[in-house]
Amino acid sequence: MSADKAAFADQGTGGAQQETPQNKIPGRKPMLKRQIIGTVTAVATLALGAAQAEELKLSHQWSTSDVRHKVAEIVASEVAAANVDLEIKIYPSKSLFKPREQYTPLTRGRLDMTVLPLSYAGGQQPAYNLTLMPGLVKNHDHWSRLVDSPFMTKLEEIMAGDDVMVLVHGYLAGGFGGKDRCITGPGDVKGLQTRAAGKAFEQMLAAAGASITSMPSSEIYSAMQTGVLDAANTSSSSFVSYRLYEQLKCYTPASEVALWFMYQPLLMNKSTFDGLSGEQQAALTAAAAKAQAYYLEEAKKADAASVEAFKKAGVEIASMTEADFLAWREIAKTSSYKAFVEQTPGGQALLDLALAVD
Repeated sequence: MSADKAAFADQGTGGAQQETPQNKIPGRKPMLKRQIIGTVTAVATLALGAAQAEELKLSHQWSTSDVRHKVAEIVASEVAAANVDLEIKIYPSKSLFKPREQYTPLTRGRLDMTVLPLSYAGGQQPAYNLTLMPGLVKNHDHWSRLVDSPFMTKLEEIMAGDDVMVLVHGYLAGGFGGKDRCITGPGDVKGLQTRAAGKAFEQMLAAAGASITSMPSSEIYSAMQTGVLDAANTSSSSFVSYRLYEQLKCYTPASEVALWFMYQPLLMNKSTFDGLSGEQQAALTAAAAKAQAYYLEEAKKADAASVEAFKKAGVEIASMTEADFLAWREIAKTSSYKAFVEQTPGGQALLDLALAVD
C-alpha cells in the first residue's frame, strides 16, 4: 500500500490524522483542542442552567403606585436577591387577567400568584364572603391577631382544597362619608341613599334604615355631585384617590375601631410552591414575612393619610366609638351574619371562630 493510501485508510477508520505542513499550527500545545471543547461545554451548561431558572407569573388589578403592587414587588425583589434561580414577573393593572377572573386560573395552575380580595372568589367558596363582613375586624392590630388564629387556619384549609395557599396576609380598612351629616352609629344612616362596599355591608345598612344604591367606588363622586347619593362606605385609599373630600361634609375614617376591613392577601398556587426547591421555598417564605410587615404598616399609614387629606380640604372628621361599633355589630348579627350562615355550609362555626378573636 502506498503512503498516500495508508494515510487515507487511517482517516477512514478513525485513526489519528497525520500532521502535514497544511494542518500544523506553530506553537500549538497537544491539549489545546481538548481545552477548547471543555470551555465550550461549560459555557453551554451555564447557559442551559440560566434558561431553566423558574419564572412565576403574578397578577393583580392595581396600578404600580398602589400598596398591593408594592407588596408584590417586595416579594419579587427579595426572591431575586436570594439568588435561587427563581424570578417573579408581575403583571399589574389587570394586564393578565380581569380582577374577578384570577382565582380560577390560580386554582388550576395557569396563574402562579395573585394579590386578590378573597371575597371576589365568594362565588366559588361562600366561606370567603366572611372576609368582607361588617364588624368582624375592629382595627389593624386586631386583624394581625385574626390571621394567626383558628379562623384563618380553617380558611386556609378551604383554600388548600382549591390548591391555593396564602403567602402574605393583609387587610385594608375603610370608613364612611356623609354629604350632609356625619355617620358614626346605625341611626345616622336612616333615610339616606347610601353606597356600600360589598353585599354584606348593603344588608347591614338596609337593616339600619338606609336605601341602597350599588355602584363601583369610581362612580361615587358623580353620584354625590348629582344628588343620587347621600352617603358612602369605601376604602380609605378610595376616599382619597377619587377626591371624595370635594363632595363630603363629614368623614368617619378607620381609627381605633372601624367597620370596614377587606382581606386582600397575596395567594399562590400550592402545587407550584410544593414543586420548588427547598431554597426557593425558603426565599419565598422570608420575602413574604418582610412583605407582610410592610403591608400592615402601610395600611395604617393609608388611614392616617386619608384623614390629613380631608382635614386639608376642610371636611369635618368624626370618630366611631366602641359603643357605635357594637351597635353596628348587633345590626349585622340579624342581617349580614344571618344571611351568611344561612347561605354557607359550616358558616356558623366559621363565624364563631372569627368572633372569638379579641
